[in-house]
Amino acid sequence: MPERRVIVYPPSGTGGRRVCIDDQLLGAAYSRHALTVFLQNAGLTCRAKRVAVESGRTERHEGGPEVWEH
Repeated sequence: MPERRVIVYPPSGTGGRRVCIDDQLLGAAYSRHALTVFLQNAGLTCRAKRVAVESGRTERHEGGPEVWEH
């Protein structure tokens, strides 16, 4: 099964970051936990979630995994 592309966009002016998998918008995450829940609800396995959240395979624009607000 091919890897899915996870993109975490820059923090918005009101807080939170848009999260997409491939071309599907999942919503706005306000924490690392929220990102994990989005990935779980999108059907990623436990291993795939861990890789996406903890590795460099997730595209993060304007901030790393600790940045959730502008």
